[in-house]
Amino acid sequence: MVWSVFIDGEVGTTGLQIRDRLAPRPDIRLISLDETRRKDAGARAEAYGEADVAILCLPDDAAREAAALAAGLPVRLIDASTAHRVDPDWVFGFAEMAKDQRAAIAGAKRVSNPGCWSTGAIGLLAPLVAAGLVAADEALAISGVSGYTGGGKAMIAEFASGATTGSFMYATGQHHKHLPEIQRYAGLSRRPAFLPSVGDYDQGMVVQVALPLGAGRSLATLHGALADHYAGGGFVSVVGADHYGARIHPQALNGTNRLELSVHGDDALGVAVLVAVLDNLGKGASGAAVQNLNIMLGVDEVTGL
Repeated sequence: MVWSVFIDGEVGTTGLQIRDRLAPRPDIRLISLDETRRKDAGARAEAYGEADVAILCLPDDAAREAAALAAGLPVRLIDASTAHRVDPDWVFGFAEMAKDQRAAIAGAKRVSNPGCWSTGAIGLLAPLVAAGLVAADEALAISGVSGYTGGGKAMIAEFASGATTGSFMYATGQHHKHLPEIQRYAGLSRRPAFLPSVGDYDQGMVVQVALPLGAGRSLATLHGALADHYAGGGFVSVVGADHYGARIHPQALNGTNRLELSVHGDDALGVAVLVAVLDNLGKGASGAAVQNLNIMLGVDEVTGL
């Protein structure tokens, strides 16, 4: 079977990476519009009508407009933007997040791709909240660092031109666009504090959550709950605290669709640090989109990844 796929926004960072992953596949026929027609609503509607699946790699408002344009057509959608991530009519595209999530994605007509920061944070916290090791109303702080490609074409251009150099913190006002999905899909009733940073490198990220220990919460119970949750396979693995050595590099999984989770700290000192490592352009964006596409099409999940 050959499936027709339209990437709306294929010239953006995520769109280009998805295209690169799909172009060599004999089971995929890519539908493309030339530059003069990419913003033409009629041409795009025609492409939606021809596609089995369309992947939206667009700004939020444009993604909402695209979803409206495709309404009533048989095409299935994967949205890589933030626009529909907490919309109840869209299935959240993190296959390993919950036991029935993969089946929900497989049967969905509309799938929202998770954000890169939220993939790491939800991957760490959702199993622990479900296991009762983290309270839904616990005061949490999530931090980490991502490559500048997570900021899209504008930020890439800043670094390429030298207009921006060095690392920096951002979104300190606590309005980061990934926070609503982190709170919802991690199972939190209390909004966590979020302290993200951008590093002076292109891609790869580390997400961290610090937790106090005690009252049944130890390094072993945290690691065990994560290991049990992800024992079913997929692209998420739980590794030991010694897996990385003394330094954890955010670029360790670049070029992959993998997410590695680990638990660090000291029981005697009463402190744990949960760590997620992933490629912000892989499992945090284009890789996840291709994984969701594979699940929706009923092909081997690892195809092209």
